[in-house]
Amino acid sequence: MSRLARHLDRARRQAFSEHSLEPWEFDVLTALRRAGAPYQLSPGQLLTQTLVTSGTMTNRIDRLAKKGLVERLPDPNDRRGVLVRLTEEGRDRADSSLAELLEQERAILAELSPAQQAELANLLRQLTAPFDNVSG
Repeated sequence: MSRLARHLDRARRQAFSEHSLEPWEFDVLTALRRAGAPYQLSPGQLLTQTLVTSGTMTNRIDRLAKKGLVERLPDPNDRRGVLVRLTEEGRDRADSSLAELLEQERAILAELSPAQQAELANLLRQLTAPFDNVSG
């Protein structure tokens, strides 16, 4: 599993670097993209989705905002809170990086028959389910 993880990580890094993104940047941008229009979440929601500390997330939001990929907005439901919203540039980079990543994953999975791909997907769901159900 470690060997496969290294190959997959290399493919991810290559897909992201072609769009001038680091893997952590992709993770934050795609978390916002998955939220749907208007592509915004609170920093706390981003923490939950990306599994990092609040200090790390603050730093990441700062760096992404500096690059023009996200923007901070006042939270209309909490005077002290903010929302992080994906900019058009951030959405474009997330989408193009995801397309590149999916292309690489398709190439990797092409070695398996459709039945093997379905079996692999089922096994991976079973293996990751305990992690998905852990809170905090």
